[in-house]
Amino acid sequence: MTAETARATLIDGKAFAAGLVDRVTAATARLIADRGIKPGLAVVIVGEDPASQVYVRNKGERTLAAGMRSDTHRLPDSTDQETLLALVAALNADSGIHGILVQLPLPAHIDTSAVLGAIDPDKDVDGFHVVNAGRLAVGLPGLVPCTPLGCLMLLKAALGDLSGLNAVIVGRSNIVGKPMAQLLLAESCTVTIAHSRTRDLPALCRTADILVAAVGRPEMIRGDWIRPGATVIDVGINRLPSRDPARAAEGKTRLVGDVAFDEAVTVAGRITPVPGGVGPMTIACLLANTYTAACRAAGVTPDSLDA
Repeated sequence: MTAETARATLIDGKAFAAGLVDRVTAATARLIADRGIKPGLAVVIVGEDPASQVYVRNKGERTLAAGMRSDTHRLPDSTDQETLLALVAALNADSGIHGILVQLPLPAHIDTSAVLGAIDPDKDVDGFHVVNAGRLAVGLPGLVPCTPLGCLMLLKAALGDLSGLNAVIVGRSNIVGKPMAQLLLAESCTVTIAHSRTRDLPALCRTADILVAAVGRPEMIRGDWIRPGATVIDVGINRLPSRDPARAAEGKTRLVGDVAFDEAVTVAGRITPVPGGVGPMTIACLLANTYTAACRAAGVTPDSLDA
């Protein structure tokens, strides 16, 4: 194959996530059979945001399919903060619930930080609590945000040992960028976090053996920003009008990542597609975190979920 026709190997997140869910399901069945412990996940949603409603429904269905307890609490948009905090406190106290997830975004009149901070860190399966962020930073066991955890799993499956590799993360959010950096540091990568004020971002990206795009801007990372042979993890999920003018006129859209895929796929060595890359890993890692939380609550060593 010539350089002109070479294409990157696609990292199949959908297939990897399916395998992870299978391993979580088997481990859950053993936990129930051996210990009588059924992992429980409670999801709280406030308001009627259509995308959030679909996402929450999918989470509930996947949780039940994995053999876990699934509780969904749907609250109206008018719910006040005190009511929501009271529900979180009740879930913290419920020994049958091992994971609590409050679906974001919350209505503007509710302090998101206060709500997330009220969740028991040991039940914080989203990994957003400051205690879990601190545990990750200093290398203690904790619950890791699902999306960066999924990215790390895909990287290790694709590359094996990551030690010594240069990693550039474009995006510094608490949800993806910062925890991704901590995870890669723990794997002995040399890590740079880039952001909106980074000077000469394209040149910096070209230094990366591993390039993680998590900036939320469609197709921002161009093909000529990528070092030939690099591994590209595209976290972005953005909707653009359909390429078909007739479909676009009907309001039809297409999903794209933060990377210009058609350009990048001819330069990178490995790349996650959008859709079908990182996205499926998020719910799979949520189930893995719920299983892990249930084991830790019972003082049981979790089974390995590695492939």
